Amino acid sequence: MKVSILVALLSLTVAAMSAAAAQSSKTERTIVGYITDSMCGLDHSAMKMGDDKECTIKCVEGGAKYAFVDQAHKVVYFLDDATQPKAREFAGQKVKITGRVDAKARTVFVTKIAPAV
Repeated sequence: MKVSILVALLSLTVAAMSAAAAQSSKTERTIVGYITDSMCGLDHSAMKMGDDKECTIKCVEGGAKYAFVDQAHKVVYFLDDATQPKAREFAGQKVKITGRVDAKARTVFVTKIAPAV
């Protein structure tokens, strides 16, 4: 009997955690970081292609995608396909992004992007 109660409690805990994770991926939030590319990610120094903006643009022209770096947490997120054209104007710059973050897929579905002050 004790085992079945423990299993039931464990199942409820897992279900609650899954529901919380699903809800957090649906909530918009605002984060500040830098527009980078999926090849260089956190660090452009190895590429030696000028400044971060120039390197980001060249890497994207070479097949990489625009990405977003949350330097405070050392995480690189992919930007959704709809944001790719808009991201070019912010390449290498510090930005404030509002959108839905899918932590599992490490992707930001952007609703707003603006320069960070």
